[in-house]
Amino acid sequence: MTTTPTQPSVREIKRAVDDLGRAFEAFKEANDQQSQSSDVVLEQKVDRLNRDVSTLQGNVDSLFVAANRPAVADGHRDDPGAVEHKAAFFDGFIRKGVETGLQALEAKALSTGTPSDGGYAVPEQLDLSIEKLLVEVSPIRAIANVVAIGTSNYKKLVNLGGATSGWVGESDARSETGTPTFQEVVPPLGEIYANPAATQAMLDDAFFNVETWLAEELTQEFAAQEGAAFINGDGANKPKGFLAYTTTSEADAARAFGTLQHVPTGVAGDWPTNDPTDSLLDLVYSLKPGYRTSAAFAMNTNLVAEIRKFKDAEGNYLWRPGLSDGQPATLLGYRAVEAADMPDKAASSLSIAFGNFERGYTITDRMATRILRDPFTNKPFVHFYATKRVGGGVVNSDAIKLLKFSLA
Repeated sequence: MTTTPTQPSVREIKRAVDDLGRAFEAFKEANDQQSQSSDVVLEQKVDRLNRDVSTLQGNVDSLFVAANRPAVADGHRDDPGAVEHKAAFFDGFIRKGVETGLQALEAKALSTGTPSDGGYAVPEQLDLSIEKLLVEVSPIRAIANVVAIGTSNYKKLVNLGGATSGWVGESDARSETGTPTFQEVVPPLGEIYANPAATQAMLDDAFFNVETWLAEELTQEFAAQEGAAFINGDGANKPKGFLAYTTTSEADAARAFGTLQHVPTGVAGDWPTNDPTDSLLDLVYSLKPGYRTSAAFAMNTNLVAEIRKFKDAEGNYLWRPGLSDGQPATLLGYRAVEAADMPDKAASSLSIAFGNFERGYTITDRMATRILRDPFTNKPFVHFYATKRVGGGVVNSDAIKLLKFSLA
């Protein structure tokens, strides 16, 4: 594996130059002392100083060469084809609507063809930027399993178990044992779109950062749509949310595959009267131990505000905020995320989810985002019709549990 050289700092270059200056000063001092030293000793000093000066000069030359290298982004050099495609996309297509050569540049930069139904794939840097922001904005995307797919035929095979075994003696006959059962899961796939607009004057302005504006606009629209679909989507031309699946109070062994288990609070629309913490503990321990590793709670802001006031018998809050920036809050020791699309507490509502979403819910991304430029429909605005295919569905119904505010 090769490593990419880093840019030398100004301090490193200055230090090398200072070392070289000191070597020359020593060389000068040796010459000044010529009358006080023997020829042999002086010649040895001069040879040593010459070698030191040559070494230092080589170090300085190397640092200046390194300083003049092209800038390195994200730990690797930008691919020339990607840089060319990015410049043509933003400066030509987005700002001016120039499409000349863009399709050929796409193929060179992205190694993918352009769909025949119109539009152009955004540069890879912008697409990755959108994905990064979506992870930060959409809480379910941040905790679920996300898979980039190349076709719409993504299928996942789930092992439902059923294999059997037994004990035998050394020479006993081995009878046939049961074989495991498999279930094929296909997360529903749909197309999500956004249609931000900017005036042509804004696009012509050299100080208007088109790339940042477009990434932020697409991220906000995509995150709002897909965040709701991952929770409540019905699976019709969109992902199927985990709250859209059939639920029952039956345990894992008795429940049909694809049906989620809900844990009732025992009170319609409210917590149990004796201790609301009991319902949260019942929810946690309804999940198998193997799934509780990396498990997380998901609920909306109103329930977060309510649960943050819960205390244990010693008066300690159950909710623990993150100790530093970027660290998630925890509830009963498990990560807790705020998902605006989770329902409020009401009669028979499934308002809190707990589970290992990485094992239980899969999101499929059909790369890449495409953009169609429309300067005609709504003058003087230029619309950018962006589309992306996103899917999602429960792939392991044992890995996600729901708290239901109901009697049973």
